[in-house]
Amino acid sequence: MRKLARLPPPRRPFRRAGSAACRSETGGPRHARGRTAVPPDHQPPEARTAMSAAPLDHERAHLAASRTALRAMRADAEALDITDVTANWVNAEVLQSELDLRIKALADLADTPLFFGRLDYAKDGGPGESFYIGRRHVHDADGDPMVIDWRAPVSQAFYRASKKEPMDVVLRRRFGYDRGEITAYEDEHLTDPAEAARSSALLQREIERPRVGPMRDIVATIQPEQDVIVRAEVGGTVCVQGAPGTGKTAVGLHRVAYLLYAHRERLARTGTLVIGPNDSFLRYIEQVLPALGELEVQQATVAELVAHVAVRGVDPAPVARLKGDARMAEVLRRAVRAGVTMPAEPVVVVRGSRRWRVPAYEVEELVRELLERGIRYNSAREALPRRIAHAVLVRMERAGEAPDDRVQDAVARNPAVKAAVKAIWPAVDPVKLVLRLLSDAEFLAAHAEGILDADEQRLLLWEKPPRGVRSARWSAADAVLVDEARDLVERTPSLGHVVLDEAQDLSPMQYRAVGRRCSTGSATVLGDIAQGTTPWATESWAAALAHLGKPEAAVEELTQGFRVPREVIAYASRLLPSIAPGLAEATSIRESAGDLAIRGVPPGALDGAVAAACAEVLGGREGSVGLIAADGRVAAVGAALDAAGLPYLAPGEETTSAARLTLVPASLAKGLEYDYVVLDDPAAIVAGEPDERTGLRRLYVCLTRAVSGLTVLHAEPLPAQLAAAA
Repeated sequence: MRKLARLPPPRRPFRRAGSAACRSETGGPRHARGRTAVPPDHQPPEARTAMSAAPLDHERAHLAASRTALRAMRADAEALDITDVTANWVNAEVLQSELDLRIKALADLADTPLFFGRLDYAKDGGPGESFYIGRRHVHDADGDPMVIDWRAPVSQAFYRASKKEPMDVVLRRRFGYDRGEITAYEDEHLTDPAEAARSSALLQREIERPRVGPMRDIVATIQPEQDVIVRAEVGGTVCVQGAPGTGKTAVGLHRVAYLLYAHRERLARTGTLVIGPNDSFLRYIEQVLPALGELEVQQATVAELVAHVAVRGVDPAPVARLKGDARMAEVLRRAVRAGVTMPAEPVVVVRGSRRWRVPAYEVEELVRELLERGIRYNSAREALPRRIAHAVLVRMERAGEAPDDRVQDAVARNPAVKAAVKAIWPAVDPVKLVLRLLSDAEFLAAHAEGILDADEQRLLLWEKPPRGVRSARWSAADAVLVDEARDLVERTPSLGHVVLDEAQDLSPMQYRAVGRRCSTGSATVLGDIAQGTTPWATESWAAALAHLGKPEAAVEELTQGFRVPREVIAYASRLLPSIAPGLAEATSIRESAGDLAIRGVPPGALDGAVAAACAEVLGGREGSVGLIAADGRVAAVGAALDAAGLPYLAPGEETTSAARLTLVPASLAKGLEYDYVVLDDPAAIVAGEPDERTGLRRLYVCLTRAVSGLTVLHAEPLPAQLAAAA
């Protein structure tokens, strides 16, 4: 499990003499400090993307002053002397690490806009108030904010105000940037009836801006329906069904940043976790939260969460599907408790000259009571000796003695009691238990009776049982079974909040594994049923949330796409009736239709045609380029790129202006995005999966990775669902 960084300390943990404390920015516009008067040279009603000299100078001056203030905040933190404020060296080390983190969090990222918008509020009888909305809070020497954190309540109007509901906002201004410098602005006069509602040209430009490097944050372009999800209360679990390009991953990450802002102390204690489908995906998203000022959020794959055994084997799809079935939880529960036996003899405790006897039937009642309560195996095993000791103390009291807690503790540790507990409730090794379950036909049959039929039991068993734990070729599904068994033995610690991305690909047993990590916390579940690319992919969010342990979670649907061009998403949506007939077709708010080209080539010329298409895109377009091919075609396509002299990266490696082409196996394409995508042989992508539905879903994912344009090259006939559009 990786860390993005560590959680920042409270905003102002210490004060130096002469410095002002950071004042609250959580109130509404009438309570926020550091008001900036609206400039008298109010802009004309029409939205503009170029500024006159005076407003441009004014806004640039505020940006420069804000950067100066941020540097001063960092200098204040660096100048803090904590030599004599702690009682011991341990506290001093902890305090210093928190201070170092505070200093790191105050770094000024030169190419990142410090603020991206402004809200102006009217005020009767005088100039109004103006608030600059940005990625982090910045205050001046008096402690008054110069930039308001986008997560503060006063910032909510930037995302949700409209002409229909202006939320007291007179003017909303968006800024255009180039390498951290203000180059343009766009105004919306929300209370001016003469100004017609229009889409934002700057927002559109930001969405379509060519991209290289890791995933960008969307903080400047969050839409109202996204903001509702981002700011949902921490106590409730939210499930987001999002079509390609609707920003569900970014919404989930921004929700983490918001929750850490609004509930920092609570989540600092309990922890947060982002779960992604693979390492490439996690590397792609890992810079989003630091850009938003959050420097400690753990991230992991499901495989890393359940890494209790070394995974060296791969199950056939039917076996993996069965091992991921929720029925396996009951089989494991039975197996874990299989070793519990009822006592045949009484427990006799000798203390001094007295012998205290607890009959077998009474001990059996204690054992059955613990079994019926359904508590964790080890918790019950630890409780049993104290229950037996209590029975002994009752007898002591009846005999006129007055035992206390120390006597009960001593009786619980008595050799006779310990021996009885060991025989009745033996220790269980979860790994060895799963090994036996998958190796011993009789053991499996005893605990799968009435749950799995004979054919399913045969499917589960290893053809050649391993000699032991280390020699076993454990699969990814086996590791999840071990995790379930471990939780049955001893409770898995729960975090405060978990974000689960690409959730549609999880099996019921994997959902249970994730649910254990947030059993007392909440979750944000992100996915798209249409993009389920595993044979065990979920069919409905209701079923998935039930397995997760959050059946009451609200399901929100995002259907407006911001990333995928209109023509491309319409082409990919031809697959929806076959892969997810119940889902609404995604729409795109992009005004540009995007580029879409479908090219058939002779069978022997496909590799060269793919390389030529990549060279054409690299030579004529800005931004990142993704070449997506079926996993079995990657080697051949890579050789064609080498022959053409085109260097390329692997998924997860950061693109730069000098290295813009990434060769992506279809199995790793999910969650990634590129300005332009060249897609190799759709039929090979479909054929590379265990069944047609899964193959078509994989193809749907690959078709929807483009931000500006898509070129599809094929030698084999296109799948029937797409052929009509070719």
